[in-house]
Amino acid sequence: MKGSTGKEEKKDFMKNMKIDANGTEIRVMGDVVNEEAYISLTDIAKYKNPDNAFIVVANWMRNHSTISFLGLWEQIHNPNFKPIEFDRFKAESGDNAFTLTPQQWIKATDAIGIVSKSGRYGGTYAHTDIAFEFASWISPEFKLYIIKDYQRLKKDEANRLAVGWDAKRELSKINYRIHTDAVKEFLITPTLSPQEMAYTYASEADILNMALFGKTAAQWRNEKGISGKTPNIRDFASAEELVVLINLEDTNADLIRQEVPKIERLKILREKAYRQLEILKRNQETIEALKKNLVENTGKNN
Repeated sequence: MKGSTGKEEKKDFMKNMKIDANGTEIRVMGDVVNEEAYISLTDIAKYKNPDNAFIVVANWMRNHSTISFLGLWEQIHNPNFKPIEFDRFKAESGDNAFTLTPQQWIKATDAIGIVSKSGRYGGTYAHTDIAFEFASWISPEFKLYIIKDYQRLKKDEANRLAVGWDAKRELSKINYRIHTDAVKEFLITPTLSPQEMAYTYASEADILNMALFGKTAAQWRNEKGISGKTPNIRDFASAEELVVLINLEDTNADLIRQEVPKIERLKILREKAYRQLEILKRNQETIEALKKNLVENTGKNN
């Protein structure tokens, strides 16, 4: 993080994750594995005041100790931080008349430790260092619950990004080409326009998405607030889901060759996805052991 610009810090918030702090759902964005994650202060504040979380955040930012901490964090991590504006806020903080919103702090000091987002996943987010400090102010006990599930999320993400997941993702891409070849051979005709051909390919990909994830790629992007074509829903699949996806692509290719109608294919694929995921869940301990061995062996070879 050190040496980067404010614009760079605020760009990568596409991935939306959640942690469960003793029953309270808290959104997380960014890269948890490399300690570049931002946690929703808005969600943490709802633990204290569900209806007016923004007031809780604003009250926290009025404190002299809060401003001092935020300023020190920015000085360590943000070369573009504006110290003159910070000194002014620090001098005024603690006074009964002093008020400061996250937006005012960000705009005046060019801060990167706190970000304000609008839209579906809007709210105030802060780097984990700052979010944990805010949680301590809310409740030391609540902070421990946040840290506990955040560590769980971090471990899950590390496992997902391990070599086993990457290998399965690459295999899935190769298998996808087999699937598209079947679509090209049996569903694409010379009379189709380029737009109709593109729709046919996308439609078949979404049959697999519906069978496995229960939603189309477009529905997933809308839920995440993503306007472009990337990232893809499959980029966030677990290793187990990718295993099932590979099998579904093979099955759908065979069903296309057999000229099975689309509705029937979706029904067959859904049943197969459910059955295979259930089998993988029942063997979760074995899968986790295999993942652990794979990661350890990879580390030894590097």
